[in-house]
Amino acid sequence: MRVLIIFIIVTLISSCKLEKTSLKPNFLVGNWERLNNTKGKKTYEIWEKNLTGLGLTLKDGDTIFKETLSIVSINDTLTLMVEGVNETATLFKITQQTDTSFVAENPTHDFPTKIKYWLENNQLKAHVSNSEFGIDFIFSKK
Repeated sequence: MRVLIIFIIVTLISSCKLEKTSLKPNFLVGNWERLNNTKGKKTYEIWEKNLTGLGLTLKDGDTIFKETLSIVSINDTLTLMVEGVNETATLFKITQQTDTSFVAENPTHDFPTKIKYWLENNQLKAHVSNSEFGIDFIFSKK
């Protein structure tokens, strides 16, 4: 009887799949419009539930900047992937995270090397920077 119980316990333990759970930045989801834009421009970020997004800036109704954003898992590490700006996708490893913020970094990229997103007072805020300067973005939900 003891052997049977040990066999069952070993079988149950070996059949259990342990999954690494990672916190996903779901606070990004929504349609966001930049509040602190340059005069004559309108900037938007649109994030879907699957954490893919589109960032675009319009001037006089014409698109002057467009990027595709996504949160992906690479080798069990959450990564912000930016496409459409450079020839190949630029990857930023998420190095810090809470349920309402994250910091993503790529020290080998020229600008930015660091991207921070956070939710504050129902606004989505972002700061993109390198060691020399940074740019702040403040978005309201539409």
